[in-house]
Amino acid sequence: MDNRVAVISIIVEDRKQADVLNDILHEYSGYIIGRMGLPYSKKNLNIICIAIDAPLNTINALTGAIGRLPDVTAKVSYAKK
Repeated sequence: MDNRVAVISIIVEDRKQADVLNDILHEYSGYIIGRMGLPYSKKNLNIICIAIDAPLNTINALTGAIGRLPDVTAKVSYAKK
């Protein structure tokens, strides 16, 4: 299966989920190009952006695993090629 480049946008509203989220991301670390995290204390949340190069089903599995965490939202945008 061909790899796709995508960006996963994650919003964490409960910091207690950070350890579980990091464990999930570690499982997929071989596919991750880069990661940027921004704490937003004014709204008491964290914003994380993950750039990934992986097969489509891997990207979907990662996004789904993250999105199933309580108080965590994940959305994915794919490159056209």
